[in-house]
Amino acid sequence: MDNKTLLRFDLNLIKVFLAVWDSGNLTIAAGRLGLTQPAVSHALRRLRDEFGDPLFVRSGNGMAPTQMAASLRSAFEESLRLVADTMQATTQFDPATAARQFRVAMTDTGEFVILPRLLAALQTVAPDVRVRSSRIAPDDIASALRTGQVDAAIGYQPRLPETSCLGWPVMRDRIVCLFRSGHPLEARDWTPDAFSGLSFLDVGQDATGYRMARERIADLGIPYRVVAQVDHFTIVPEIIRRTDFVALFPYSVCALMNRHGEFGFCELPFDVPDFDVNFWIHDSFASDPGLIWLHGLLAQTLQD
Repeated sequence: MDNKTLLRFDLNLIKVFLAVWDSGNLTIAAGRLGLTQPAVSHALRRLRDEFGDPLFVRSGNGMAPTQMAASLRSAFEESLRLVADTMQATTQFDPATAARQFRVAMTDTGEFVILPRLLAALQTVAPDVRVRSSRIAPDDIASALRTGQVDAAIGYQPRLPETSCLGWPVMRDRIVCLFRSGHPLEARDWTPDAFSGLSFLDVGQDATGYRMARERIADLGIPYRVVAQVDHFTIVPEIIRRTDFVALFPYSVCALMNRHGEFGFCELPFDVPDFDVNFWIHDSFASDPGLIWLHGLLAQTLQD
């Protein structure tokens, strides 16, 4: 690539390349980037023309990288990192005057616990800073952070340390058993056998805290009887209030939800580890002053 070509090279093409590399699928890559599939196909054609190579070829149900693509990947990642570092080094962040939007991936339970306190703090110290929350599957978060689909992710993400992502702590949480006030469970001895006899409302199949707890239950060989499954936690209180069903739930949510004493919760009758809720970014943006500030504000807000 000569100097003239380099000067007109579109850095957005690198984001497309990396999204296709991660997903092996043009449609999935388009979704992660917020583009249409034809737009991704057009960008890939431009890349192929620039490098005189197909870069990705059909393989089964996906797209496999060529040898040329494999040789470009690390260089493209480093290019984005250098651009990000240069921009961050020359950018100051003053929360009192900043008019920036932060795109943050989090679950609906994360929104319930975090957003009210975060937005209240922003209203006071950074009135023109905005937050856009989005839902991204755990397996897609690393790619979303790297390509800039989101600026940060908040949650328990044990797989992200295997990638080029950094997790800065904001709080610790744990899974407890949620039930209605007056539930027969309150009069029982709380043992693994009592746990096995309950009817569970299963929540948030993709939420990694729940996943960790369910995997631990399976490892211990403890029966876990599921009578209904829902995708979003917001319906859970109404179901729990009207039934004898129980649910595995984050303590942080239970504590906020039970302001009027309508529910009870108890620790699990076997060992399930607490987990860290982190503020995740891609390491390319580790020196971004805005993200550093947002993490500090969030950590302080959640500790108050």
